[in-house]
Amino acid sequence: MSSMTGMALQKRLLLGLLVVSSVLFVYVLCVNVEGPLSWSIMPLRFSQVLRSDSQDSEEPLDRQINSDQRTHPPPVSTRTVPHEHTRATHTPTLKTQTSTAAGHKPAEEKVPDVSKSSSGSDAVDKAKTRTRTSTKGPTMQPRRPTQAPGPTEPPFIGDTYMSDNVPPQTDCPDGIRSRVAKTDFGGRFLKNIPVLQWANHTTREQHQRLSKYPGAHGWGGIDYKTLVETLSVLNSSANRQMLDDWENHSNGSECIRCAVVGNGGILKDSKKGKEIDGHDYVFRTNGAIIKGFEQDVGSRTTHYTFSTNTLMNSMRSYAGVGYKGPPLSEETRYIFLPDHDRDYLLMKAAATHTPVERGNERGKDPSKYFGKDVSARKLKMYHPDFIRYLRNRFLRSKALKTKYKDIYRPSTGATMLLAALHTCDQVSAYGFMTPDYKNYSDHYYDRSYHSVGFFINHDLRMEMTLWQQLHQAGLIQLYMHK
Repeated sequence: MSSMTGMALQKRLLLGLLVVSSVLFVYVLCVNVEGPLSWSIMPLRFSQVLRSDSQDSEEPLDRQINSDQRTHPPPVSTRTVPHEHTRATHTPTLKTQTSTAAGHKPAEEKVPDVSKSSSGSDAVDKAKTRTRTSTKGPTMQPRRPTQAPGPTEPPFIGDTYMSDNVPPQTDCPDGIRSRVAKTDFGGRFLKNIPVLQWANHTTREQHQRLSKYPGAHGWGGIDYKTLVETLSVLNSSANRQMLDDWENHSNGSECIRCAVVGNGGILKDSKKGKEIDGHDYVFRTNGAIIKGFEQDVGSRTTHYTFSTNTLMNSMRSYAGVGYKGPPLSEETRYIFLPDHDRDYLLMKAAATHTPVERGNERGKDPSKYFGKDVSARKLKMYHPDFIRYLRNRFLRSKALKTKYKDIYRPSTGATMLLAALHTCDQVSAYGFMTPDYKNYSDHYYDRSYHSVGFFINHDLRMEMTLWQQLHQAGLIQLYMHK
């Protein structure tokens, strides 16, 4: 009996094993049939993820979008800047000035005027005049835009500026101010644009207005506390006026004569040194090497223009040919072109005779650059409105329609020359680029020929055209080889 029961149990186990084996066989068969389809899809999905990750690591998606926006002019904005004129007039002696784009003329006729945005403006105009007529019912009313059309200027242009009523220092009968209105530049020349910024310009409303513009064109990226702390050292009339010591230079003259000296190779063997030094003021910039070149470029420097970045680059790049730093003399004034907060920090350190407190130049002694006896009265800083005004009115380059628009600005030399145009009565320019620039080395102190370097953040050819136009208009006297 027990043996029969054992045999029955063995049969059941065997049958169960057969059933399980059959199920496993069917499952394996199904997997083998479906498996190739499943694995043919999975590698595709995995490779897509890898490609997406690799693109993100090289060029983030948000950067690609921003790049596209920079490449093409932004669409017409429907927002208007709220009462900039009214806000600025709250501060005594300061007001905001604006002019219409119609008065602007580009420096070069072949360069298109980018003040008119082409993206969306045609569509808006067509939308205003478009009507729809239905054959099945009454004529429909013209379609109206949901919002009022905004200005044609891209927002980053900001062709609105503070006005600073600084009276002219002379009554020169034939000065630039009296002549400019009779030229093609009259419509874009603002006599009351603040060339320099100083302590009284740092108000919260002005900070709010200028924070929209990056780099040299505004106070974007500079917090209000830092701005107040740094500009507070520029608190005298000497910081407000470019030619603060005119009474010591005038010698009874009715007109202020300024020589603006670039570093171009055209000055080599020019023998213009004595002529340059004969002016009331002599402006220089960046790697201005004087020792050994006095016969060609003169020896005096009353105003030295630079940014912290261009100063440091000059000290590295031109040390081998004799550049040791800015000119040092009793009459020399140092004019910062503020590209970054590092310019504000170095300026404050120089004025207070303390090491730079933070940033790229942290711990550096400013007396190394400006001498141990430099005082706050000898320090000046260009106003961001002035830099933006020069870019918008005089050097409106095609670069403003590219992804590099945020870093484009007039060159340091161009800023210096146009600042002299707005502060002096007569301006002579030496060492600036002329149409035959290929005949000369990049700098007058080059030991061998170096071709002129062009950089994306400046438009040197457009600047060259502007110098020709200013010379032809009689607003500057440009040195050119005969």
